[in-house]
Amino acid sequence: MRLLTLILVILIAALQYPLWLGKGSWLRVWDLSRQIEKQKEGNTALKARNDTLDAEVRDLKTGYAAIEERARSELGMIKQDEVFYQVMEKSPEPKSKPSAPAKPAP
Repeated sequence: MRLLTLILVILIAALQYPLWLGKGSWLRVWDLSRQIEKQKEGNTALKARNDTLDAEVRDLKTGYAAIEERARSELGMIKQDEVFYQVMEKSPEPKSKPSAPAKPAP
């Protein structure tokens, strides 16, 4: 009877080994699922960035407004016969704090 029990325990352990530690084990499937979710999040962020760049390229190809805006903001260009005014804001003068009276030494 003991021999039969030992054989059945060894057989069950041999059948469980691929399930937990083999090539298609539960741990490996869980790890791959986690990696897939992480990659999907990265792909979503990259797709949003690509869509933004695609819209910008289409805008630059079709209209002059985007090109003009870029030339003005990045290169500081102005149109012919256009006057450029730069408004400088006054920086606030630092307020001096009244100094505390010195304490006499004992």
